[in-house]
Amino acid sequence: MRNTKNISWIKAARRDFEEFPDDVQSDMLDALTVAAEGGKSDKAKPFKGVDGGVFEIALRHRGDAFRAIYALKIDADVWVIHAFQKKSKSGIKTPQVEVELIRERLKRLKEALA
Repeated sequence: MRNTKNISWIKAARRDFEEFPDDVQSDMLDALTVAAEGGKSDKAKPFKGVDGGVFEIALRHRGDAFRAIYALKIDADVWVIHAFQKKSKSGIKTPQVEVELIRERLKRLKEALA
């Protein structure tokens, strides 16, 4: 029997995620399920700029870039911290405003669960 973790969402991340195209939502949910089952999807990579245990799912869809950020080491659950459509002019780098938002949400989540 698998020891599957729950997938929990910060409300704002869930709202943003639900705006994504259906295909993107489905692929991201598949990758999150792999994480919940203890694995790492080939669509996920460590997210730089924050402590370890935070990953980014990056997908392209019809020329647009979609991202979901999730954390593994905060709680027993897999926590989806942020979901956004990337509209950066700086290539593949995540815009600093998004990185700051992710850091703030991680901090508040850790405090709420402490």
